[in-house]
Amino acid sequence: MDQDRTGVSARMVDWLFRDRTTGALTVAQWPNLPLWLFGGLSLGAWAARVNPPLAQWLSLGADLALAWWALDELIRGVNPWRRFLGAGTLIGLAALITLRRAE
Repeated sequence: MDQDRTGVSARMVDWLFRDRTTGALTVAQWPNLPLWLFGGLSLGAWAARVNPPLAQWLSLGADLALAWWALDELIRGVNPWRRFLGAGTLIGLAALITLRRAE
């Protein structure tokens, strides 16, 4: 019975995390251009918080960069985990933008 559960668990991990092109387990990858932009623009928005119009523009740029990354993961993710990560990020970003607008 335990071997059956182990086999199912191993197949589940393979399905969720296995890169469909290389066969390697892929949970995280090095940041790409959209994530670098998101990080830089977020840092810029934080540093520019004394200048609200500039901070808002930088924050908008950060949101767009994160949406770009999330859409790319959703469409071209190397495994289901990466696609779920993209979808979850888009949902979270939409919720955050909705909350910001409500303020």
